[in-house]
Amino acid sequence: MQSTLIWDLPLRLFHWLFAASFLGAWLTTESDQWLSLHTFFGYLMLSLIGFRLVWGLTGSRYARFSSFLYGPRVGLDYLRQAIAGSAARHLGHNPAGSQAVFLLLGLGLLVGLSGLFTQGGEEQQGAAAIGGLSFALGKAIKEGHGLLANLMLLVVFAHLAGVALESWLHQENLARSMVTGLKAAESGAPAARPHKLVGLLLLVAVATFGTWWFFYAWHEPVERLGGHDDAANEAPHVAFVGKPLPESAKWQEECGSCHLAFHPSLLPARSWQALLAGQGRHFGDDLGLDAATVAELLAFAVPNAAEQGATEAAWKINRSIPTSSTPLRISETPYWTKKHREIADVDWQNPKVKSKANCAACHRDAEAGTFEDAAMQVRN
Repeated sequence: MQSTLIWDLPLRLFHWLFAASFLGAWLTTESDQWLSLHTFFGYLMLSLIGFRLVWGLTGSRYARFSSFLYGPRVGLDYLRQAIAGSAARHLGHNPAGSQAVFLLLGLGLLVGLSGLFTQGGEEQQGAAAIGGLSFALGKAIKEGHGLLANLMLLVVFAHLAGVALESWLHQENLARSMVTGLKAAESGAPAARPHKLVGLLLLVAVATFGTWWFFYAWHEPVERLGGHDDAANEAPHVAFVGKPLPESAKWQEECGSCHLAFHPSLLPARSWQALLAGQGRHFGDDLGLDAATVAELLAFAVPNAAEQGATEAAWKINRSIPTSSTPLRISETPYWTKKHREIADVDWQNPKVKSKANCAACHRDAEAGTFEDAAMQVRN
């Protein structure tokens, strides 16, 4: 027996980058603040799968799909033999391991594509946004995206268990082999070609993609978001900007003179009608608006209210409000309450926040009214 190269460099790099991209996407799935990272890992995973499909046809001996094409029955038989301690050793992928490879590639492709269409629907961004996907369809696809990711995680655990079992059965460290590429083989056993140049090009491609993503694609200047003057907002930051919302100079003048001019898309039309009908007693103040000004404000607010679903925030706010309810504060809507339920009272009293009305304290695009997930930065 002698140490023989079985796993070429591109295959090993793919293996660990693919594992890292799935782990990274999994760890960043729950927080809106990590959306840019989550999306990056998703695109990286899709790109790596594309590379693996090509390398499965053109790579070295043990990387090619033709070297481990086993049917499901053969894979199950091998698994039973492995559990019984009688399975034969394979230099390349064994029949059970081959099933895991194809399952992970297939599930990874479905997870990545469903994430792509979730981004296109729920966020109205990314490569799938050009298809005109609705927020409702994006939300439905997101449910499937989560189920597929959970299923893929189960396959990952099964794969790890299989690696541990195989390593114990044949007294070899398979994880280390995927790092070094080397396994013990009989003299004369065919070795894989190292393909170092392809491996280097793969690393360069990943590094280039990461640099482009974090220093260009997801970086937008504050001006695009209507950012306020703040030291934390002077530098570019990671955020995708949605389509600009309609603006009104009169709305900005009248509503923005006392507080943030909340965009009409954040409440339903009936709420704005009620607020302007009671403008003489606006939360304890008399706005003193004449009839012509009220009419002009309503002409802007009603056609741009939450019912139009112009943004993800608008769509989710509107669908959370019962038709029998007419909230007069954005912070009274069920969706707003749900999204901010983990913020403690002491945080609202932070000098940088001061009140629930100061959306711009954490949402860099508050003045623009888009409230993109990735444009949020919670203050400390």
